[in-house]
Amino acid sequence: MKKTDLKKYSKQLIITGVIVLVCIILAILKPGREELLRRTSPEMQTLIDADANSSRKRVTVTYNDLLIVNYVSLSSSGANVLSERYVGFLGQTWSADEGAAKIAGQMINYTYRMLGCGENLMHGAKLTVLLTTLTVFFGVILGTILALGKISKRKLLSRLSSAYIFFFRGTPLLIQMFVVYFTVPGIFGFAWRDLFPASDAEAVYKGAFTAALIAFALNSGAYCAEIVRSAIQSIDKGQFEAAKALGMSYAQTMTRIIIPQSIRRMIPNVSNEFIMILKDASLVFAISLMDITTISKNIMTSEGSYLVFLPALIIYLVITAFFGVLFNWIEKRFSIYE
Repeated sequence: MKKTDLKKYSKQLIITGVIVLVCIILAILKPGREELLRRTSPEMQTLIDADANSSRKRVTVTYNDLLIVNYVSLSSSGANVLSERYVGFLGQTWSADEGAAKIAGQMINYTYRMLGCGENLMHGAKLTVLLTTLTVFFGVILGTILALGKISKRKLLSRLSSAYIFFFRGTPLLIQMFVVYFTVPGIFGFAWRDLFPASDAEAVYKGAFTAALIAFALNSGAYCAEIVRSAIQSIDKGQFEAAKALGMSYAQTMTRIIIPQSIRRMIPNVSNEFIMILKDASLVFAISLMDITTISKNIMTSEGSYLVFLPALIIYLVITAFFGVLFNWIEKRFSIYE
């Protein structure tokens, strides 16, 4: 490793270490749930104490913990309705019933719900990242097959692969997803939820996720095919001739010489494809999958607050930035374009 690279990585490690240390300190100083509840009014404390000795709960407590900051919302039922909210940060507790603290509390609540904290794997940001990762994984595999088919000397295989690529690149991803989710089950007489046990409470969402993954992977495969094809065709033809002179078959030449070299050339374009799919994943709101966009829309509908779209925007930006930095490092480390 060069000295300049070593210095650069050392700086990055130091910056990362400082950020992690600051987050740890803020997390330690953050007030706990019980401390936030102790800040409530005497009237609310009376109701909370009464609930502790009764099977009938009169106070609904919503607690959101986002590592360095937390938020608690309490609302009572009955004749005299009480509602209180508090934000905890840096060892302090603030009332979040009005002003800037109220907006901060709403942001924490919305962000917590969109990230899917406390939920299963098929919610919020987890769903977005999972769908994107699986899409690109299967898209690259399918794209490699299509690319090899398109450059094949067999005309039928080449034309079929070209037609597939033309079709999926020439039609909108949203319509493709509708066809997979609505049209295909309508033609063949099944429902996506039937792929999972009837007792599974998440069968509907898992079915929708499966349909979305198939549509996204089929679409991504067409784009990845062009990425793979251009990478393969960028390899000097002399290497094909050298492999042939050594008695290697076409399959051996591709798997042992051409494709391994092509992978390094694909990295920048595959990285861009990943980022594009990450943002396109918001389209799954159209089939009611609980990703960041769908949860944002539901919160806006139920609470009438358009502020919800701000944390949604920030979450997408943070996720994109994280993977952008990751892929930049991979490109610099493995890509031939340095």
